[in-house]
Amino acid sequence: MNLPVPDGRSGPAGPAVFLSLAHPPQPVLTKDLLRVSRAGGGYHPQFVDESARDLAARVLGTYQGHVDHSRAALDEALTDLEREADDFKLVRGFAKLLDREAAFETRASVDPRRARRAAFEAAESVGVVTEGERGRALEAAADRLGTTADDVTDSLYADLEDRQILAEIDPRWGPDELVAQYNLSLAQTALFDAVEVRVRSSDPRALVTAVKRLRLMYEIRKTDAGREVVVTGPTALFRRTRRYGTRFARLLRSVATAAEWHLEATIDDRGTERTMTLDQEDVSVPGVDPVTEVSYDSGVEADFAARFQSLDLDWNLVREPEPLETGARVAIPDFAFDWAPGGGGSGGADATATGAEPPGFRVYFEIMGFWTPEYVAKKVDQLEGLEDVELLVAVDEDLGVGEQIEARDHRAIPYRGTVRIKDVRDALRQYEDELIAESAAALPGSLTPEDAAVPLAELAGRYGTSEDALEGKDFPEHELVGRTLVRPAVLDELAERIEVGQSYDEADAILAEYGIDDASAALSRLGYRVAWEGLGGGTVREKDDD
Repeated sequence: MNLPVPDGRSGPAGPAVFLSLAHPPQPVLTKDLLRVSRAGGGYHPQFVDESARDLAARVLGTYQGHVDHSRAALDEALTDLEREADDFKLVRGFAKLLDREAAFETRASVDPRRARRAAFEAAESVGVVTEGERGRALEAAADRLGTTADDVTDSLYADLEDRQILAEIDPRWGPDELVAQYNLSLAQTALFDAVEVRVRSSDPRALVTAVKRLRLMYEIRKTDAGREVVVTGPTALFRRTRRYGTRFARLLRSVATAAEWHLEATIDDRGTERTMTLDQEDVSVPGVDPVTEVSYDSGVEADFAARFQSLDLDWNLVREPEPLETGARVAIPDFAFDWAPGGGGSGGADATATGAEPPGFRVYFEIMGFWTPEYVAKKVDQLEGLEDVELLVAVDEDLGVGEQIEARDHRAIPYRGTVRIKDVRDALRQYEDELIAESAAALPGSLTPEDAAVPLAELAGRYGTSEDALEGKDFPEHELVGRTLVRPAVLDELAERIEVGQSYDEADAILAEYGIDDASAALSRLGYRVAWEGLGGGTVREKDDD
């Protein structure tokens, strides 16, 4: 069924769009794409390893590079890949998974069904035999539809599958995750022919919960290796149903999330029973770790965000910041770094904000990888149109476009597999040096905060600078105790309230009342030390009291 969708492209400005509705995607391959070995009488899915990453990247890039192209053009490019690959089924397997992540549209000025109906009715009245009569029939159909003959011609068969347009591809996986998903899907497809599956897991409770949730038939057996869950397979049922088979295949995703597991399946291989064994070395579930509240386009991005947020830097990490204009299009970088000295940095509440407006200074960050040369060319052209923007670009070394990016006044950071935090940190530090120098130059040589006590980090945040920018400044009304500026009157009050023999906890609570959180530095300034007494706490003593 095709439905007209008002998306701003209908009418004089462009063709109407008719979305093709499809069934929800299933994470398994079709039976014809199953790759197994029967060596030694067993049943062994032909899993792939990291050596297949480049091929996965090329298939993924082929989809990304064919957005706004027809399915026929996409299929032709995939066929070329099949000819080059060692196993055409592997290319088709990757493509099958990505196809379910893609959105195809029928783009036509006229609903193709209406165009065909009008054209056929006009043809009957004209009696089409010659090319001229065909033209007159199309003119008559166009008059009836209020459009042109060319529009009718272009719309007649625009809804055929090979003429549909790839409108969007938004995969959940990068190349590494696509390889992992392929292995998982391959095993799931093999399990469609299982008579019985026997599973042991390091998380048996979660396993049983998953079996119950999927409404599968099962029992729990005791074996010499421990308890195992025995699940009835699809082929053991008197009446095989695809619904049960799909739920059964989905069980593997739950099984594979455990740290350690072992699965043994009896497979009905065209009338011959064979044994298939799997464990955590064979199959993993992409996207399980790291767990984040923000969605990411790839594991590389998720991994980078998780590691960056663990640092205590003066930068807030923003996911998918506001769009940037680049010629006639817009680009949304993967991340932005917002300069936030003294404001909590990457561990703050805004560390994973999405779409936040830029603060005083922002550096954008794009991660480029796993794309074909055609798609990379599009991305590089987008960068060409960005002006007055500070941009860092992490570039997969295999792409070989680092020099092109540098030529567009953007900083290229090469990586392979994962983006090195140190490389990004070094790039950001160059901006920090300039920002600190500018803010330090703008500050007066003498500062007199009104606070009785104020941490340097808090004071730096008020001035929109860093603690380093405050180094060398004069504070005539305060004394620097540790990393806190304290008025002499406060120190006098503390000297009267803190005394020898107090517990460390009492002294710390008194210091906290004045906003001093560096108890060790404050006590040392007052001439005290802490005598620790094992796990029982500490007691305030004179410094020279041994």
